Amino acid sequence: MKTKNLSYSSIILLHIAFGVVIFFYSKLSVPYGLGILSISFLIILKTQNSKNQVLYIAAYAMGSEVILRMTGGIVLYEIGKYSIIFFMLMGIYFSGFSKNSFPYWTYIVILIPGIIVASITLNLNANIIKSISFNISGPICLGVSALYCYQRRITLKELDNVMLAMLCPIITTVTYMYLYTPSIKEVITGTDSNFETSGGFGPNQVSTILGLGVFLIFTRLIFHSKEKWVIVTNIVILLIMTFRGIVTFSRGGMICAIVMIILLMTVLFFVTNRSAKVKLLWTIVFSIFAFLIIWSYSSNQTNGFIDKRYANEDAAGRAKSSMLTGREEIMGGEINMFLENPIIGVGIGKAKENRMETFGHTVASHNEITRMLAEHGMLGVLALLILIITPLALYMNNRKNIYLLSFFAFWILTINHAAMRLAAPAFVYALSLLHVYSIEEQKKLNQNFEEK
Repeated sequence: MKTKNLSYSSIILLHIAFGVVIFFYSKLSVPYGLGILSISFLIILKTQNSKNQVLYIAAYAMGSEVILRMTGGIVLYEIGKYSIIFFMLMGIYFSGFSKNSFPYWTYIVILIPGIIVASITLNLNANIIKSISFNISGPICLGVSALYCYQRRITLKELDNVMLAMLCPIITTVTYMYLYTPSIKEVITGTDSNFETSGGFGPNQVSTILGLGVFLIFTRLIFHSKEKWVIVTNIVILLIMTFRGIVTFSRGGMICAIVMIILLMTVLFFVTNRSAKVKLLWTIVFSIFAFLIIWSYSSNQTNGFIDKRYANEDAAGRAKSSMLTGREEIMGGEINMFLENPIIGVGIGKAKENRMETFGHTVASHNEITRMLAEHGMLGVLALLILIITPLALYMNNRKNIYLLSFFAFWILTINHAAMRLAAPAFVYALSLLHVYSIEEQKKLNQNFEEK
């Protein structure tokens, strides 16, 4: 146990150190990013994915996407998605895929007509390849990841380790953000999403990854925190990550984290024994108490602006006319495109081009559902049905994946406020398709609560 604890502490300290070093020597972000890609490639070649190394590697690549974008440590903006696609294909090459994964083969094929239509409808002055690749990289990342993960057998312990691989670079991200803006009060002047409190990067993306991080560290706290110093460490990380997520002033990520935690607690309540339920209830009470404290602190540090933000008010306390910061207009436009082109849609990237012509400037979609409808038509409807129905159907037959509903919620909530700008919703969705198996996992699950 001591060896494992030392290993965990070393991992946490290492990734905090990464954040510190990258902040003071930003040029090292590039070798950090290249190192992730090259070392990952060599590991897969050497191991031939004998123990699902691809999952750990893709998880780490996903978790590091925001910090690399934030600090300019990327060769291509979409390299996070491309690398995951590449690693997953390597995993499929070495380990194959389930013969029952035809829903996701169908999903990938459905995307093709949209590419063909786009090559015809996009403005000749546009960079057609760039326009298509920007909008298709997320869906393709999801499709390939789903093919690899579909009913792939994995233990709950291994899945927890995959989640730790996601968490580590998010800790690096939070460390960098803290150093970037150590004093929140000095930069808060209103209720809009704040780049200064988001490490100088897009608050929507930062909030999304921090919301996921809050959930991941929460699972570490309830399942893997038996020694006092581990409990204290995880609580501190959880509080800091929650605070920094809240003060991005981008609501989606934090709301998503709360929903994920509620779903996990609900699942645990039904699968644990009576003794563990008592521990679970105390965990819920503590979580609510801790959240109230961190919210009060956030309100104090933002001079009450965060309360107004979540109440959908402006800095003067007046109710805003739009609940979704103007995104309703974008969504409405995409629905109209779907109604006008219901069969195969307007083509990938064309919706964004149409908004450019309408508004006179680039307006990207924040909602993947309406974008799929506009750009893929009825084929987009079919694709969405596949993505929604399949994991829920799998859950009915394999409820050992206690995180499935939380993963699914992260995907569907994230694509409704941040589309698929990050690889996170694609990869996390794929994790909901894993076939979690165990021999004594139920007993261990109960013991995790009883031993604390």
